Amino acid sequence: MHTAITIDALKVLDAIDRKGSFAGAANELFRVPSAISYTVQKLEEDLNVAIFDRSGHRASLTPAGRYLLEEGRTLLEAAENLAHTTKQVAQGWETRLRIGFNSLLPAACLFPAVRDFYELGVPVDVQIIEEVFAGSWDALQDRRIDLIVGADQFSKPAGNFTTRPLGEMRFVFVVAADHPLARIETPLTEDDISQYPAAVAADTSRSLPPGHAGIFRRQRTLTVANIDQKIAVQESGLGVGWLPQSRIRDHLARGSLVEKQVHEPRQSVLLHLARHADDQGKALMWFWERLATDNAVRSSLST
Repeated sequence: MHTAITIDALKVLDAIDRKGSFAGAANELFRVPSAISYTVQKLEEDLNVAIFDRSGHRASLTPAGRYLLEEGRTLLEAAENLAHTTKQVAQGWETRLRIGFNSLLPAACLFPAVRDFYELGVPVDVQIIEEVFAGSWDALQDRRIDLIVGADQFSKPAGNFTTRPLGEMRFVFVVAADHPLARIETPLTEDDISQYPAAVAADTSRSLPPGHAGIFRRQRTLTVANIDQKIAVQESGLGVGWLPQSRIRDHLARGSLVEKQVHEPRQSVLLHLARHADDQGKALMWFWERLATDNAVRSSLST
C-alpha cells in the first residue's frame, strides 16, 4: 500500500519547524533549499492539503500541517527506536545510551564515568538528559531514557523496574543573605515563609503526577526549569525554599545563601539508580555497575 506520508517527508517538516525556516532545515539535513521545497510541495499535492500558509512574509504551518507534524513525530520516534533496537540486536552493543539524571544532582558527576566508558572504544553514543523530580521516572517509563541516576522512591510508577541505592540527599531551607527572612532568629513558621514566593523547579513529568514538595498552599511561586536556576533565583533573593545541601556548599560557605531552621524540617531523600529490569544492553550494564559505586556520584549526594 502506497502512502504519500514518508519518514523522509516527516523529517523535513520536523526540521523546518525546529529551525524556523526552509533554509535552516536544508542546512540541518545537508540538502539544497529547493529539495526541501519540493518535498513539501509534493506532500501537499499528494495529500491535497495545504501544510504551510504562505500568505505572510514567512511560511507557517496550517492547523492541518501542525496536526500532521505532531502525529508524525510519533512515527519518527518509532522509526528511530526500531533502527536503534535492530542494530543493538545485531551488534550486541547499543548504538545509543540515554542516561537521565535527576536535576537534584549536577550533570558533572556523570562525566568521570562517561570518560572511562569512552576509553573502552565501543561505538555507543551517550546522551545525558536532565529531568526534574517525577520527570525522571516518567522518562524511564516511556523509554525516553534507558537509565536514571538519582531516582526517588516517592514518584516510582508501577512496572518491572530494578533499582540500586546511591545514598541520601539532605535538604536545607535557605534564603539570600539580604532577604528579610535571614534576619529572623527563631525557627521559621508557615506564616513567615508563605509571605514570600517559593522558588520552584518545574517537574518535567509528562504523565505521572508532578511533585511539589515544600510549598505552602497560599504561597506564590516563581517557577524555573531546573535546580541550577532555582539556586540562582534564591541567591538573588527573588524566592525562598529547600535546596540540596550538597549543591550549595560554596554558596553557604561564602554567605550568599543562609540556612534557616524551620518548624517542620524536610526529610532526606534516598536516591537510586533505576532501569527496566529486562534491559540488559552491554553499555547499560556497564554504566549500571560503574555508577552504583562511583565516587563522583556519591560525593554529589553527601554534605
